[in-house]
Amino acid sequence: MHRLTILVIAFAFGVAACSGSPESSDTVTVYSGRSEELIAPLIEQYEEQSGVDVSVRYGDSAELAATILEEGDRSPASVFLAQDPASLGAVALANLFTELPQELLSSVPERFSDRDGNWVGVSGRARTVVYDTVALSANDLPTTEDGLVDPQWTGRVGIAPTNGSFLAFVAAKILLDGEAATLDWLKGMQANESPTYAKNSTIVGAVVDGQAETGLVNHYYVLRALAEDPDAAAANYFFPEASAGSLIMPSGAGILIGSDAQDAAADFIAFLLSPGAQEYFAQETFEYPLVPGIEPFGVLPPLDAIPTPDIDLSDLAPMLDLATDLVAEAGLL
Repeated sequence: MHRLTILVIAFAFGVAACSGSPESSDTVTVYSGRSEELIAPLIEQYEEQSGVDVSVRYGDSAELAATILEEGDRSPASVFLAQDPASLGAVALANLFTELPQELLSSVPERFSDRDGNWVGVSGRARTVVYDTVALSANDLPTTEDGLVDPQWTGRVGIAPTNGSFLAFVAAKILLDGEAATLDWLKGMQANESPTYAKNSTIVGAVVDGQAETGLVNHYYVLRALAEDPDAAAANYFFPEASAGSLIMPSGAGILIGSDAQDAAADFIAFLLSPGAQEYFAQETFEYPLVPGIEPFGVLPPLDAIPTPDIDLSDLAPMLDLATDLVAEAGLL
């Protein structure tokens, strides 16, 4: 990545801020639901600075969570690094995480960690609306996602109904608005013939290509598209009222209870929360740093300026099956 070398000094400082250094003979096995493209540079930097070997298994967060559930306390993984709190919550519900040290949990605001100390957020992704800046202005968009079921938006709002982030959003909507209201909203999107896509990046691509006007996505996909083409006619719209549509979902990490490298695992997570790694998330992947004092990428509003729903992220995982059922019942699968 073109700015990676700029962060080397910051990384060195960040590793020094970690909670001690494990012996160089230690190996940490990480199951990563974050893609290799995004996380490998960080892992390589950690290996260089710490002398610890990191063995990584990459995959979809939900699938890796299912693998851990199958493996139980015999899992070879020391750390589960997931892209969403729901996947982390599934492992937590099975009591397969060990409680994290308080110094890790206290690194981020309480709302971005598990209430029982099973996992801690390391970077944040805000739900937004991507919109075509030629066809629309921010003033054209509603104050919450509920306005998108109005007939005027027929065929104009892209969604990714099988995507984990969308399902987590639906789970949050169930917690906030109830099952009946959430099903009504999903049926409204179906009635509006909302075009469906496989993932967030394809929604953003469709907007950039002029094939769609708007879509429900995570904020950083738009910034990545603009990094590739600064003239792309796409922008993020943050809902001005707190709702499931303005949910901020952390990617996070927890230590598996069966790991025989607990200290090394804790040190690896401490690295992810260090200033250098948080700067990497902000400047290279365009995610929100969660450690206070680290600024987000320039065009993003501060985290505290986003009106977010009052829910406990630990409650998302128990709602995922229902969320999937409601999406199917609405005819969006």
